[in-house]
Amino acid sequence: MQRISRVSSATIVAVLACIAGVMQMYGAGSASAFVSRSLALKEEAKLHLTSKTGFTLNEQGVVVGTVKGTIYIHLRLTSNSSVVSEVNIYPPGGSLSGLGSASYHVDGGFAVFVGGLAVTRGTGSYAHAHGSDLRFTGTIQRRGDAVAVQLSGLLTV
Repeated sequence: MQRISRVSSATIVAVLACIAGVMQMYGAGSASAFVSRSLALKEEAKLHLTSKTGFTLNEQGVVVGTVKGTIYIHLRLTSNSSVVSEVNIYPPGGSLSGLGSASYHVDGGFAVFVGGLAVTRGTGSYAHAHGSDLRFTGTIQRRGDAVAVQLSGLLTV
């Protein structure tokens, strides 16, 4: 029969203290667990022009939907009927930033765009956010440059 030796509780405490010390030395002691979850985004915003430089429109508004907050968009219209966009959303507890591109066509008094957007950065409770295949659509009112946008797709946070 095999003999089982007894380990004192003092020995166990000493070993655990050594492990904790090594983890702290290498930064593992300050690491926190991160569990990702997915959000089905369905956002809408109506924005107003804050400034315009050449073919770049700087817009601000309020986004409503899954993520609520202030939204800032920089839209750059290019000569080949495309729009390049930088989007920043500031919900309570953090922020989301993304880059997108879309093609547009003129329909009466509006330029209508359809394309995609990728979330490139997040802060606060959105620090680990990413999403690369979001649908980004909207209109630009040709008179006054007011913008309406919709953003939908799966965001991992």
